[in-house]
Amino acid sequence: MIDVLVIGGGNAALCAALMAREAGASVLLLEAAPREWRGGNSQHTRNLRCMHDAPQDVLVDAYPEEEYWQDLLKVTGGITDEKLARLVIRASSSCRDWMRGHGVNFQPPLSGALHVARTNAFFMGGGKALVNAYYRSAEALGVQIRYNAPVDSLELADGHFVAARIGQERIEARSCVLAAGGFESNLEWMREAWGQNERGEWPADNFLIRGTRFNQGVLLKFMMQAGADIIGDPSQSHCVAIDARAPLYDGGICTRIDCVSLGVVVNRDAERFYDEGEDFWPKRYAIWGRLVAMQPGQIAYSIIDAKAVGRFMPPVFPGVRADSLAELAAKLELDPARFVQTIEDYNRACRVGSFDHTQLDDCHTEGLTPAKTHWARPIDTGPFYGYALRPGITFTYLGLKVDETAAVRFGGKPSDNLFVAGEMMAGNVLGKGYTAGVGMSIGTAFGRIAGTRAAEAARAQVKNGARREAA
Repeated sequence: MIDVLVIGGGNAALCAALMAREAGASVLLLEAAPREWRGGNSQHTRNLRCMHDAPQDVLVDAYPEEEYWQDLLKVTGGITDEKLARLVIRASSSCRDWMRGHGVNFQPPLSGALHVARTNAFFMGGGKALVNAYYRSAEALGVQIRYNAPVDSLELADGHFVAARIGQERIEARSCVLAAGGFESNLEWMREAWGQNERGEWPADNFLIRGTRFNQGVLLKFMMQAGADIIGDPSQSHCVAIDARAPLYDGGICTRIDCVSLGVVVNRDAERFYDEGEDFWPKRYAIWGRLVAMQPGQIAYSIIDAKAVGRFMPPVFPGVRADSLAELAAKLELDPARFVQTIEDYNRACRVGSFDHTQLDDCHTEGLTPAKTHWARPIDTGPFYGYALRPGITFTYLGLKVDETAAVRFGGKPSDNLFVAGEMMAGNVLGKGYTAGVGMSIGTAFGRIAGTRAAEAARAQVKNGARREAA
């Protein structure tokens, strides 16, 4: 019998499998995707948010625990478990040597990746390279890996894991780690979670999924029905404003529109609806998907002029270009008179000081609602560009409630051999909101904990079995 069964194939699952194997356990990893799509959402990532008290290779200056915690507290609005959040933060300071030992390399941030040289360690080659390195290491260590292996149910006995099922196939193991992701790819569930709005729209019908198509939430729903303790709001997620031309699934990071803070954003009525310069982009990019989701038709438009070109990471698709604001409005199918009025009102309200996109500068608006509190400069220099935006869902926050042991809980009682990591429990730390790189911090911290605990649980079963035989 296998000691540790890991269900999932992304960062958290791989960290669990590697830790369990390093602890001496036999490990089988089941990945729902085919080999070419392995890695879940982790293949689309770029970096890991890291606490550090002094400069460390690719990380400049310092990013102490309290600042990291305050950043997380701010974006979640306090909807987070501080004990578990601080566990993740502390773990982020000491995991990179272990990651390097499994073939992961780091690099300084790319040009245009704003404000993260101090806080985030970038993976050389991106998330796909990280996933491939972990798979190579797992195979070299003797972890068994199966692709095209979507688990649809578990056998449980009073909170104790017995076996997993893939259709009619039954796979026993002494312990199990669940790391199979959220439910963002399940469009019916997303529609149910978001419901119908006051305009009679079903917002989720206009969502795009930035991440993997394989996160259907099958095991999450099974665990909910099995009575596992649940945490999180099903409508909350890592939700980013992405190019409306992006594919339904797997658009990844290159479809994100990063020029929001350099211009204005209007809805289909050509009206602004939120402060584009509220804070640094890595701390605010993940609120814009939800903001767009609340707008009529779940669509918005990021508008910039020539002054912004070259100051942000260009997305995969070029923006719509025009030599005048009225021409841009027509190309975006917005009311030209209303659009031009909105931009002119904004331009008149701008109080330009010393523009500096690397700082919370003094360029702001006066007498305008909503205000733009930083980086406010008139949109007056052609050519002008517009990007249509849709909500892009990366992963959902509804998940299984845990404590620092990563054990799945039933009625407040932790299982002795069933653990969870990654997006299936991220809602313990992320009640809402997001800040760049924290998802990988959660997956790495709890993946490593879950793998270690699962190996210990398997060893305990072997010892108990030996004692019973001796008796």
